Amino acid sequence: MVAVRRGHRCGRAHLVLHLAVPPDSSELPRVGFVVSKAVGGAVVRNTVTRRLRPVLRMRLDRLPAGSLLVVRALPAAAGASSSALAADVDAALARLLDRVPDRLPR
Repeated sequence: MVAVRRGHRCGRAHLVLHLAVPPDSSELPRVGFVVSKAVGGAVVRNTVTRRLRPVLRMRLDRLPAGSLLVVRALPAAAGASSSALAADVDAALARLLDRVPDRLPR
């Protein structure tokens, strides 16, 4: 909840990313997914999560140490391809990383 309430937010057509970066941390970054019933039934929600998981796994090295990233899928994500989801993640993540303080590695 910290990332959603106090972090930076960036939305795209299929998803919204929330990023919270603690001041000093050496922990690994963490990623969580929020896929509500508005996206679809259980099968559709699980499919969206399965498509997003490898997309974010390949981008973990771009996140600052100790950061918490929450990916909230919008209803449009149900019909989106994996490449469309990846493009939205890349665009939103680039914008979020521009907003974090300069002291963090990119």
